[in-house]
Amino acid sequence: MTKTPNILLIYTGGTIGMVKDYKTGALRTFNFDKLLKHIPEINHLKCTISSVSLSEPIDSSNMNPDNWVLIAEIIEENYEAYDGFVVLHGSDTMSYTASVISFMLENLSKPIIFTGSQLPIGDLRTDAKENLITSIEIAASQDKNKPVISEVCLYFEYKLYRANRTIKINAEHFEAFTSPNYPAIGESGVHLKFNKQLIYKSKSSKPLKVRKKLDNNIVVLKIFPGITKLVVESILSIKNLKGVILETYGSGNAPTEKWFVNLLKAAIKNGIHIVNVTQCAGGSVIMGQYETSVELEKIGIISGNDITTESAIAKLMYLLGENIPKKKFKSIFETELRGEMTTAE
Repeated sequence: MTKTPNILLIYTGGTIGMVKDYKTGALRTFNFDKLLKHIPEINHLKCTISSVSLSEPIDSSNMNPDNWVLIAEIIEENYEAYDGFVVLHGSDTMSYTASVISFMLENLSKPIIFTGSQLPIGDLRTDAKENLITSIEIAASQDKNKPVISEVCLYFEYKLYRANRTIKINAEHFEAFTSPNYPAIGESGVHLKFNKQLIYKSKSSKPLKVRKKLDNNIVVLKIFPGITKLVVESILSIKNLKGVILETYGSGNAPTEKWFVNLLKAAIKNGIHIVNVTQCAGGSVIMGQYETSVELEKIGIISGNDITTESAIAKLMYLLGENIPKKKFKSIFETELRGEMTTAE
């Protein structure tokens, strides 16, 4: 006998949870207890739905590691009671939050679907209803009494993506997200279709473990033509700095000037972990392919392969929080942990 899945909606803030007061035109936070009044179609979904909100819903621009821990704890506390989770979140930092949650939740065996909207739930032309209804349907999807999805995903405008592969590409279109280096794992049209061979499965059957120690003593250093020694020196000498996401050109290329390479070399010697990611929306870092990345490889820069900057930030905070010995850090970062990057077989 098929049991009815229990789904928990977690509202963190963002446009999707707003309704317009048509008298004043102002947006106000939506009361999720009245969800059925605004979206009666939810009654037709074959699942039971409960909802919980952060005590103070926040704009996603104000997301930070403390909030990430709160979200992870809500999932942890309710993990046994529910079959799936839908996290409603502002779109601006959704890829960051969804990526970090994928690293924080080890041995995940249930779906966690992040979604949001470009227009408030009460707007006439809103995308909120479709995104919310389909995300709940995805979280409740089962095959032989087991969830179809057992990873952290992001659903937006008819596409289901692995969360830690996504980037936000548009502030105005309904199609706000893409996954440049990994195909969509599901699509919603007349039917809801999953590409089952692309879905991530945890390699462990151990119970869920929630990793709550995140270290945000990191910086993103974007290389640009004409970057000066003073700028790089200033960034690398930030007090308590532990990690750098180095956004390089193309397939991982950077200036070969001596001062630049020497500054990076000294930083690595001082225990700072430097991860090479590409500025390109798609493609991968392949260190040593060109002369301009040979030096980076030699001095021990970590290759981010085809990881996104958002996911690299999440992974770096997570691994720094785990106090991994310096000697092992590079090889662990370069290992795929949650399907976040493609590594050579």
